[in-house]
Amino acid sequence: MRIATYNVNGVNGRLPVLLRWLEETKPDIVSLQELKAPEEKFPLQAINDAGYNAIWQGQKSWNGVAILARGMEIKELRRVLPGDPEDSQSRYIEAWINDIVIACLYLPNGNPAPGPKFDYKLQWFERLMTHAKELFESGLPVVLTGDFNVMPTELDVYKPERWGDDALFRPETRAAFHKLMEQGWTDAVRKLNPGKTIYTFWDYFRNAYGRDAGLRIDHFLLSPSIDKRLLNAGVDRHVRGWEKSSDHGPVWIELSEQ
Repeated sequence: MRIATYNVNGVNGRLPVLLRWLEETKPDIVSLQELKAPEEKFPLQAINDAGYNAIWQGQKSWNGVAILARGMEIKELRRVLPGDPEDSQSRYIEAWINDIVIACLYLPNGNPAPGPKFDYKLQWFERLMTHAKELFESGLPVVLTGDFNVMPTELDVYKPERWGDDALFRPETRAAFHKLMEQGWTDAVRKLNPGKTIYTFWDYFRNAYGRDAGLRIDHFLLSPSIDKRLLNAGVDRHVRGWEKSSDHGPVWIELSEQ
């Protein structure tokens, strides 16, 4: 089974790229972030025609998350991260698919930092940790995936000395990520590629993709029962080079059958 995560940076504007990638790689389950589309503008027909069922939570102009499944039923579990009933940003959706809990998230960017946006990022992180702990302790097979907007270590960022004040790399952000990991989650990509430089995002400016000046901010965190099934993990880096592509590349894991 192949599970993928992809920040599409606008699901309608990048739809040809998304559909081309789906046809090329045929992932079984996909989590999407940054739809940048309201509920009614999600391209469900095109997704269905590609062979996928879908659930989504849209938001006009910003944010938005979705989960796709190829030929499998999707049972939605929740579409909001608990802990703040006033939070109106579409950043989390969770489903039960093929006996796995798939939690798709789009963690806030947080810039400029310090400031209100950075405070919101850290508050959202705290809410995520609380809910993730409940998921982990449930004993269920859980995949926590999406755009975390965090580079956990210096290995995950091109020229880390330039990023010290950025919300994605500030000590508070990395500390929050490591605190989450201490619950017992496995970073799938890093587990299979220790010490290797791997990026999932390349800015549109300064030929970042051509120079491979990237960041690793899209992650797969696995609960123990899923970790035992992990076979492979990687990034479809070439997709970032396609015309009108997102500034992220799709990230994926492969799991053995139960």
